[in-house]
Amino acid sequence: MYCKMFSIVKHDQVAPELRLICLDAPEIVAAASPGQFLHVRCAEGQDPLLRRPLSIHCADPDSGMLYLLYRIVGKGTSLLARKRPGECVDVMGPLGRGYTIPRPGDEVAVIAGGIGVAPVFFLLDTIKRHFAGELEKVCVFLGAASSGAMPLAGRIREMGFPLYLATDDGSAGFAGTVVDLFKKGLNEKKYHRIYACGPAPMLKGLAGVLDSGPEVEVSVEERMGCGVGACLSCACGAKSGVYARVCKDGPVFDLGEIVL
Repeated sequence: MYCKMFSIVKHDQVAPELRLICLDAPEIVAAASPGQFLHVRCAEGQDPLLRRPLSIHCADPDSGMLYLLYRIVGKGTSLLARKRPGECVDVMGPLGRGYTIPRPGDEVAVIAGGIGVAPVFFLLDTIKRHFAGELEKVCVFLGAASSGAMPLAGRIREMGFPLYLATDDGSAGFAGTVVDLFKKGLNEKKYHRIYACGPAPMLKGLAGVLDSGPEVEVSVEERMGCGVGACLSCACGAKSGVYARVCKDGPVFDLGEIVL
């Protein structure tokens, strides 16, 4: 784990309220795994006091560039959005437990709702690097409120993955939720592994349509304090009867481990 300042190379608006920040952070790139996150200090002073957890969106081993895709939702991310190329950001990470990379030949489904596309893009990029000849086995399902909230759809399609879209307003693809879209074709394909990230209602809905067949890993969205498992502010229910710390035991869990 690193805790240091990294220089901003680019910082772009990619959709309304969505920003993509690029950091020159080769140390973190070399250590990061899909599904992990960074704890980012958004301002120089003590307001806000707490760091903000941001999923690692992409880590380019060739250039050492690290990308974070985030939504502006409050004071911390609003302050972060003001930072410009050439400035530095105080970052701690990589943190948490990430996704398990699929086995060669596995039939895979990757499901993302809203900003949940941020960590699964890193997973898809890693799969492409390792299994470039088997991308047709990896089906990607993206859901969002509207087509304008899907800035990565075109890029994922260009990467070579079969892509299926769902929007609440019907402006792109299936009219409805991404879980409904996935459920619609579930009986037509046998998946070995399923990966998902999105809001709690989406993950709960996904759990309701799956049987015990495939291995399912989900990335849980939760407010965090320390980011290293000490403060317990991000605890979530576990089926073992004890609480799990999202920052340290997750944010990626086997679906059967947690209570949604």
